[in-house]
Amino acid sequence: MPFYENVFIARQDISSAQAEALTETFANLIAEHGGKVTKKEPWGLRNIAYRMKKNRKGHYVLMNIDAPAAAVIEMERQMRINEDIVRYLTVRVEALEEGPSAMLQSRSRDDRDGDRGPRRGFREGGFRGDRDRDGGGGGGYRGDREDRPRRDYGGGAPAPAAAPAGGETPEGGA
Repeated sequence: MPFYENVFIARQDISSAQAEALTETFANLIAEHGGKVTKKEPWGLRNIAYRMKKNRKGHYVLMNIDAPAAAVIEMERQMRINEDIVRYLTVRVEALEEGPSAMLQSRSRDDRDGDRGPRRGFREGGFRGDRDRDGGGGGGYRGDREDRPRRDYGGGAPAPAAAPAGGETPEGGA
């Protein structure tokens, strides 16, 4: 039989026990049609990226399913009918994962940063604005200040006029 992963989001108004009851209802439906649910993972009440059917949060649940296509089609039909289900997604996979899903693998924030290295966008000299140290390309780092000529923006005393070469004065006299 083919393998499927199903994630559904239940309304934020229902309790965790009611979300668990929904999971059992769908698992029983799959069993009635000759399949089995190998893993049920409630991910809890989580924020939704955007408002769906007036809900900003939802109870997320993952189910790994080993069932014929007819069982999955019937389960999705029941999910469409059920008012407590905000969204669902079923994906056919080659093999089912055994351990906890990526959502449940909890590690502290320090451990994650230590394993992967520095965060994206960070470089030794600073952040993204410093990437053009060699002067190529546009934007970013513009070189050392000593390399550039000083500019007078009119805030102080006027700059002295430079004497022309050859000892001549600007008035034309010798």
